[in-house]
Amino acid sequence: MKLIKNQAFGGERPLYCEKDLRLEGVVIHAGESGLKETSGIEAVGCRFEGKYPLWCCNDFTVRDSVFTVGARAGIWYSQNMVMEDCVVDAPKMFREMDGMTLRRVIIDAASETFWHCRGGLLEDVRALRADYIFMHCSGLKIKNLNLQGNYSFQWSRDIEIRDSDLNTKDALWETDNVTVYDSRINGEFLGWYSRNLHLIRCHIGGSQPLCYATGLVLEDCTFDPDADLSFEYSDVQATVRGHVTSIKNPRSGFIRVGSYGELILDGNIKAPASCEVTAGYGE
Repeated sequence: MKLIKNQAFGGERPLYCEKDLRLEGVVIHAGESGLKETSGIEAVGCRFEGKYPLWCCNDFTVRDSVFTVGARAGIWYSQNMVMEDCVVDAPKMFREMDGMTLRRVIIDAASETFWHCRGGLLEDVRALRADYIFMHCSGLKIKNLNLQGNYSFQWSRDIEIRDSDLNTKDALWETDNVTVYDSRINGEFLGWYSRNLHLIRCHIGGSQPLCYATGLVLEDCTFDPDADLSFEYSDVQATVRGHVTSIKNPRSGFIRVGSYGELILDGNIKAPASCEVTAGYGE
């Protein structure tokens, strides 16, 4: 493997089509497509300042490196990436990716990031300023994600999330086959129009959660007091510990809660209007 150490590159495509290359302490200055169409790259302790630095790349690893604001849209149309112990200040990272692993990564400007990504593992990732993150993704396993941003995971499918803290309005809209374990989800309008959303031992906050859903399952979850008007028009099977402020017009299934403040069943309820709501769960 060829080694390039403590050098700087700029301009357009300075390392275009390189293969089996190790970069140590390398800086990619302002320019475009620094490592486009490469394969077998290892980058350690590097700094990426130019836009589109890793497009159309295969089988590459990035460790202990920084992507500055100028490295926007940094890694697209690439396969089999491992990124560890990195800081990303650039928006619109990671699109059209197949097979990616991120560990201990901080993404400070995560808006419009992880679009159309297929298959991968994210562990100990912090994503800030993360509006419209994880759009149209599939096959991801996520653990210990700290997410601050709205409209996350829309139109995504086959996602598993564990031990995470998700502060995100309009999350998980129109998703298919998403399971969330042991996590905190805070934000209005959670999981609307979702299909087969499964929440296990999660804590839910924010107004009007889990409406218009089909195949919705909750197991031993808890609700914040502001999580009101829950389950409207949803097909749901839920067990909830503690108090739920209000439940409105669930369509079918069952909801078993510790207690509830208000049950709204009015003339707008949709057929079959057969959901059974009972208190006393967990006592």
